[in-house]
Amino acid sequence: MKIANLPRPRKTIGLITVIFTVGRVFVTAQTNAVTKEEVERLRSELNRLTQEMQLTLRTYQERINQLESAIRTLEGGAMSSNQPTAHLAEIQSTGSKTNLAVSPTGDTTRFQYSWGRGYIGLSLEVASVVGWSTTSEVAELNPGAHNPKRRGFTLQNVELALEGAVDPYFQGTGIFSTHTDPHGEFHFEWEEAYAETFSIPGGFQLKAGKFLTEFGRHNSRHSHQWDFVDAPLVLSRLLGPHGLNAAGMRVSWLAPTPFYSELFFTVQDSRGDGAYSFLGESESSLFLGRPRAHRDLRGFGDLLFVPRYAVSFDLTDSHTILLGASTAFGPNNAGYGTRTEIYGVDLTWKWKLRTQHGGYPFVSFTTEALLRRAEVDEFSNDLNGNGTLDSGEDDVFGTGHVYNIPSETVKDWGLYTQVSWGFKKGWVASLRGEYVAPVEIARYENILGPDPERVERWRISPSLTHYLSEFSLLRLQYNYDDRKHLGEDHSMWFQLEFSLGEHGAHKF
Repeated sequence: MKIANLPRPRKTIGLITVIFTVGRVFVTAQTNAVTKEEVERLRSELNRLTQEMQLTLRTYQERINQLESAIRTLEGGAMSSNQPTAHLAEIQSTGSKTNLAVSPTGDTTRFQYSWGRGYIGLSLEVASVVGWSTTSEVAELNPGAHNPKRRGFTLQNVELALEGAVDPYFQGTGIFSTHTDPHGEFHFEWEEAYAETFSIPGGFQLKAGKFLTEFGRHNSRHSHQWDFVDAPLVLSRLLGPHGLNAAGMRVSWLAPTPFYSELFFTVQDSRGDGAYSFLGESESSLFLGRPRAHRDLRGFGDLLFVPRYAVSFDLTDSHTILLGASTAFGPNNAGYGTRTEIYGVDLTWKWKLRTQHGGYPFVSFTTEALLRRAEVDEFSNDLNGNGTLDSGEDDVFGTGHVYNIPSETVKDWGLYTQVSWGFKKGWVASLRGEYVAPVEIARYENILGPDPERVERWRISPSLTHYLSEFSLLRLQYNYDDRKHLGEDHSMWFQLEFSLGEHGAHKF
């Protein structure tokens, strides 16, 4: 195999260094500018160069992977022809990586976790919480899958992640997670398993497999990336305990603008526990006052479609803002022709001094609001009209009464707002306020009574987080809950999180 046309690593590093140097020069020029017009011009040029740098880095990453693949192929061929006896020289732990040193021909070759011809990054994330609440029904108070589920100890999440370059075209990710239910039993799942392209001309990128959907600000984040012990109420209620998470495909386009501007379009399966408001599964047999119909997919229109647009730009050297709008629409199982639409908007603002040290001090503000419109069919448990429950049918409402429920469109909404203050290196104080409620009382609730999954509710949560290092944290959080018709509750949680191995950088 010829590799002469591939870039040398030293030349690649040199080119990337030049790009960063140009960026630094423009930042310096921006600082010394004497007119407002000149400052704006330089900032626009800097944003443009940043976009070009991101695309260039993607391209060079692809070229680097080609070179590494070629080298591995040649080394593999040399080993096969010479047939040396490879032996393990040493195993060293360096920070968050484990390097294996082997000497097949007398020279030491270091490589990361590897099997066969591929390289793989391995990490383990663990989150555990202990606490107490004034209600024993903690699972009803915290419906999210990775939230605290009972008084005492809860293993919120154990996450094993495998990431690596598949070839010069794709990188692969597999995330296996487990959590405990209110009874202490473990539940295992492949939370994500997908392939994502390195670089496609024109700023496009493809993702395929099972993954957390890019809807809003919070949904695509794993529990170890949360700023609080639990997920926001509005997401658990409208998107479901597991959030939007299903098998499918996503295409994104990074627009060639002087600021960050990206469009996402996702098509996913509308079934499973990650599609709660659609054809998803749930522990409850009811969805908005109707027995779940358990519909199957009949065509392309029965899939789940999720478009999102996000834009970010710097207001000043110290202030950055990100805006997003998302929509999700697809069929639901409250009938045989019914559909659900969910709309969301989000805003994130962050302040950080140019003279900051290690990311501190900073202030970040995030708010996200969602609205759900769900069509539901009429339902009767007395189809023959004789005034009694249909023979052979289960009493899904558990009352022994006959109900005739009309069709309607049920609307719910909610929001959360949170602010975090990194007042000292490693220390972050946060406050979150939340509110969820029905837009109006549904007609089925006038017949069956208030639906506990739609009850008006608000919650306020102060928390204090201490990052012991990049790999561990301690968090103390208090929740005050006020649920209409159900009363007030107080909860206190103490959380420990830690990680082992490599883990990628978190998104802004």
